[in-house]
Amino acid sequence: MNHRSDSASGSGDGAFGQLLSQSTILNRGTDDELECVGYCDNSSKKVIFYLLTILTFGLFLLFLYWKPELECYWKKSICALYKADTVLLKDSYGHKYVSYVKTINAEKEMPQLSETDAYNRDNLSVNHVEADDTVRLSVNQDSMVHYFDHQHIRYVWNNFKNNFHRLEDLSTNIKCVSLHENYHGLSAVEQSQRRVLHGENSIDVEVKSYWRLFIEEVLNPFYIFQICSVIIWNFDSYYYYAGCILIISCISIGVSLYETRKQMITLHDMVKTTATAVTVARSEGCYEDIPLEHLVPGDVIAIPTHSSIMNCDAVLISGTCIVNESMLTGESVPVTKTPLSHQEDEEIYSPNYHKRHTLFAGTHVVQTRYNGNAKVLAVVARTGFNTAKGELVRAILFPKPLGFKFYQDAMKFVLFLACVAVLGVIYSVVTYIRLKAEVAHIVIRVLDIITIIVPPALPAAMTVGTVYAQSRLKKNGIFCISPPRINFCGRLNIFCFDKTGTLTEDGLDMWGILPVSDKIFTGVLHDPSELHRCPFLIGMVTCHSLTIIDGEVTGDPLDLIMFNSTKWTLDEPGGDTSRFETIMPVVVRPSSKEKFLPFEHDLGMPQFEVGIVRQFTFSSALQRMSVITRTLGEDSMEVYCKGAPEKIVSLCDPNTVPRDFNDVLHKYTIQGFRVIALGYDTLDSKINWHQAQKISRDKVECNLKFLGLIVMQNKLKEQTTPVIKTLRQANIRTVMITGDMIKTAISVARNCRMVQPRDQVIIVNAHNPDKDGPARIEWEPAEMPVEENGEYAEPDQESSGSIEIECAQPRIHLAVSGKSYSLINTHFPHLMQKICVQGTIFARMSPDQKCSLVEKLQELGYSVGMCGDGANDCEALKAAHAGISLSEAEASVAAPFTSHMNNIECVVAVMREGRAALVTSFGCFKYMALYSFIQFSSVLILYTFGVDLADMQFLYIDLVITTTVAILMGYTKSYHKLVAQRPEGSLVKLSNLLSILIQVVLAVVILVAALLYLRSQAWYKQVPLSKSLDIRVCWETTVIFAVSSFQYMTVAFVFSKGPPFRKPIYSNIPFLASLIVLVAFSTFLVLIPLDPFVKFFGMVPLQEKSLQFRGLILTFAGVHLIASIIFEYLVTSSSASRMLYKWLRRNRPSKSIYKRVQKEIENSDWPPVGQVTYETKNHRRRVSESHIIVDTLQSDSN
Repeated sequence: MNHRSDSASGSGDGAFGQLLSQSTILNRGTDDELECVGYCDNSSKKVIFYLLTILTFGLFLLFLYWKPELECYWKKSICALYKADTVLLKDSYGHKYVSYVKTINAEKEMPQLSETDAYNRDNLSVNHVEADDTVRLSVNQDSMVHYFDHQHIRYVWNNFKNNFHRLEDLSTNIKCVSLHENYHGLSAVEQSQRRVLHGENSIDVEVKSYWRLFIEEVLNPFYIFQICSVIIWNFDSYYYYAGCILIISCISIGVSLYETRKQMITLHDMVKTTATAVTVARSEGCYEDIPLEHLVPGDVIAIPTHSSIMNCDAVLISGTCIVNESMLTGESVPVTKTPLSHQEDEEIYSPNYHKRHTLFAGTHVVQTRYNGNAKVLAVVARTGFNTAKGELVRAILFPKPLGFKFYQDAMKFVLFLACVAVLGVIYSVVTYIRLKAEVAHIVIRVLDIITIIVPPALPAAMTVGTVYAQSRLKKNGIFCISPPRINFCGRLNIFCFDKTGTLTEDGLDMWGILPVSDKIFTGVLHDPSELHRCPFLIGMVTCHSLTIIDGEVTGDPLDLIMFNSTKWTLDEPGGDTSRFETIMPVVVRPSSKEKFLPFEHDLGMPQFEVGIVRQFTFSSALQRMSVITRTLGEDSMEVYCKGAPEKIVSLCDPNTVPRDFNDVLHKYTIQGFRVIALGYDTLDSKINWHQAQKISRDKVECNLKFLGLIVMQNKLKEQTTPVIKTLRQANIRTVMITGDMIKTAISVARNCRMVQPRDQVIIVNAHNPDKDGPARIEWEPAEMPVEENGEYAEPDQESSGSIEIECAQPRIHLAVSGKSYSLINTHFPHLMQKICVQGTIFARMSPDQKCSLVEKLQELGYSVGMCGDGANDCEALKAAHAGISLSEAEASVAAPFTSHMNNIECVVAVMREGRAALVTSFGCFKYMALYSFIQFSSVLILYTFGVDLADMQFLYIDLVITTTVAILMGYTKSYHKLVAQRPEGSLVKLSNLLSILIQVVLAVVILVAALLYLRSQAWYKQVPLSKSLDIRVCWETTVIFAVSSFQYMTVAFVFSKGPPFRKPIYSNIPFLASLIVLVAFSTFLVLIPLDPFVKFFGMVPLQEKSLQFRGLILTFAGVHLIASIIFEYLVTSSSASRMLYKWLRRNRPSKSIYKRVQKEIENSDWPPVGQVTYETKNHRRRVSESHIIVDTLQSDSN
């Protein structure tokens, strides 16, 4: 992949140089970045390729099937991209993929436009300067369109840039105003044109046929190896053994096919759509029903009035929709989607930023509302796998590598076994040449050695622990769609939590309100229903996104609590869907007019009502929402805005904000209350209803009058504090990532003991450069909550649980806001590593910032877990090594794990099962390695005498002992406690290598000792050599078989470790019972060797010899058991061994970056509490270079 020229940057500049470039970078700067190299057919290479295929009887094709990229090297040559018929793609993880370039004849396959259609297209959509110009850019002079597909994403050749690029849709480079003005429906011809390029609008997870799955399974290297082994064993006259292995392999293939297809069907059913048709607007002004697969970006669709499922990502341009997005986010609270406003500026549409105006594929549209006879319309922005749902499904189909060293180390160990096999082959060849064996016999023995040392069942054995863990998690209501991540959970050392709905209850309790009058807080009112009519009350009853579904008021829990506390009623005139008949679609009024307006009732005046004319939905980025209202009988409309106090105050007239605002806000946030601010303003009386629908929110959300504060109580879940304590005791670092205020987050962190009572919290406040100086960071100590008597307040024991105060060294925790996080990342990138290592509370974080933080923690070497309710955490949940979504759905595409437990107890369960699964995988791997070495050693020892194990002896060892043990040893359940020690994550660690090496040496020593003891007997006579060298019934094979049978069970017992990660071995009843039965039967064969069994296993009758000899055979097995247990404990489990390993690594720097950062922090006076850090020219130079040197971690406290 080193053929890329300097001109192949994908920028599109430099016509001729770019035209001749052989490679380029696709999706530059994103997680999906790909290096793309062009290839075309080479006739001479093809001749060599087909010749090799014939000479190898097709085996060469098999290697190309396993490594498709070899086709490019053996059949094709590198060429300029514009001539390529094949592209070789390499992702950022080093994985290679082959895609074939396809061609569309635009003249033949694209319907021709009529003159009217062409005019409309040129002026409205396809060739609009801001619109989807893919058709125009992709059709070359020969009317040909070149493209290729990779992981369900299409890349087309761009004639202007002379480069491939991802097929664009309306989610990029489209102005918001353009979506209103330029998209009124496509003609059938335009739609057909786009469909040729964009393909069908479907997210179709292929369910392969059993026959196709069978072919793919059989061609797997594992089964190819099995087939070759069976052939070799038949040549070696091991007919029974070969037959049994063939039968078991067939059964294994059948089970694998069933499970694989079952998973495909499950995912297919989870993402499939039941709808078949959709109504689209045509450019002629009419509507037409078309198959939903025919939708393309730019289509205008009419949302059905009744319940429906979205099958594309679409921008709402008229009407309102109530949707349930639990399929994508796990959040089941209905969300109100409003039309994209008619922006007058140059704002570019973004599905993420404008998500409150975007209907995402896979979401359930519960209700629609429209104006009179008008329809609820939306412009299709993305289709198929390009949609938000499609991206999530692609993440399941093509998961990013976890980077887990266990699997990499396992493959390295298999290569090591292959090298050992080579040594065994050399020894066997030399031995049989010395014994003057025939060439055919030597070849068979050599191949037999290879089948022994490289165990074909190794991959399957390594997954046993994961399968059992997944089953146990499912019984506990935790569902996993990515089983490989279970093992990763065993190595987690940091866990991040969302706050609201995760650490705290979903619902809020209204604590009270603090209205403002004449710039003074009038005092706390605990019952808002006692408040008489005033702007503050009107703001509470109108500034929300509540709606009525099936006769009940539903919506965001915060809005619901706020509205219900006023005891007003919500009314939506008209039917469930047609609710814009009047000028005020939603009306709120007092539930008792006698209580509120007695004088109006006496005068016969109409009841007081307020209509909600327009809603600007809540935005995580803006941290606020607002509404435009009109009071019945009033001439002017009003705007009410609620949101984060600091945001609302910044939009208010300073003359309306109380002087003690910050003090009052601090008083409540430091106690953990959720504080919301309200502001309002009266609009110009000239603004009418239609103008209100088009006005931008920036024009109304300014110069507001500050109304006061709404204070809510968000209690901790009762399980939160015990779980945080468990994680802390297990040495798992906990971090809070929330969108709430920083002081509220600090209070919650203290209450749940994420921050210990005597720990210090430092608030990191970063500021932009201004006229007074460069960017700066202020390191301010956070205050402890203080009671009126001046003493430190202890957390509420009811909410936090009863826990003891631990006498530990006080720690320093950093609390960072989303704004400061962004500024530090921009102006102080060299401090970001320390911030991430020392930070415990990250508040006011947007969804993108949550994901960014998780990724930065991973870059530092942390194994990161994330738990959230799915609403604003989807990206972070997917990015984490173990993301757990708290959801009622059995499975969603929001995260790898979905928990029915509506609390964080699931975190401990997942980590316990992860540790158990990891230890089980290690144990099974080590067992399979020892099984191979023991059998390998046994066979080589017997080869020395020109003999080999009998057919039934192999059968007993491989099927009865090994298969039974390998399946059942992973059945041990996880330990009930989460301990501070973590299981090993690397097979090549010294302790694991020593463990395997010592066990191999012990096994070989015992085998050799048993054989020497046999040869020392006076009655012993060495077996005479025959010409065929095919002797299997002799004293050598009998003794080696008898002793080695016990050895397989011994290593299985030794590697089945219990606490602290799994329950004791005696708790695994099936495994223990199987060991007892196998040991008893093997003992029976030695002590009481009955003739039928002796003949069946091809043994020499042991009863002919003394009981002493038979007893000593068992003694060798007993000595091996005791020695194995002792050495395994000394090597891997004893405190002395751990101290020795630590001492050996004392002078080596840690491989984990975060540990090096921690050490530097401990050795320096950082953070600079109470000081200010300024950006220097050196810092700015680092920013401009966008380069952070990991190993140079200099403190900037001076």
